[in-house]
Amino acid sequence: MITVIVDDLAFLAVDAVVRPADESLAPLTSEGSRLDRLAGDRFAAQRRVTSPLQAGAAVVTGGGDLTAPYVLHAVIRDRQTPVDRATVRRALVSAWQRAGDWGLRRLAAPLVGTGPGGLSEEEAARLMAETFPREQGEDGMALAIVVEKEAIRDLVAAIVGRTA
Repeated sequence: MITVIVDDLAFLAVDAVVRPADESLAPLTSEGSRLDRLAGDRFAAQRRVTSPLQAGAAVVTGGGDLTAPYVLHAVIRDRQTPVDRATVRRALVSAWQRAGDWGLRRLAAPLVGTGPGGLSEEEAARLMAETFPREQGEDGMALAIVVEKEAIRDLVAAIVGRTA
């Protein structure tokens, strides 16, 4: 199930927050940088990597001082791979697989791939809806796509409704 809400990722009571990142798990947007600051030093220490990750990967770390106990990092850029639709798709599929592996059922995410990725809000919403598992029942995952404005919420909800 996918819902679209206007809220703040840092304070949502979910199992994990999805965070777009580069190959070293550095944030790619101002929203990601803000999330990092709010998550604190413990989070900064947990997201250190020993070698660069490939675009399309996903990694789970603790959430530090965030309300969510975990952060699901979707690696959408590395030094050789620019952010594009195919890379974001791979990273999202990896993220949903990691969530399943870790038993993370309630997820919250921004529109992954917008900003430095150059994807439009419409394209990012479509990718998220196309890739998110359609499992039903008690054990199925739920995703809240978090946006900043009501107008964007309405647009994204319409796209998700048509795509999912």
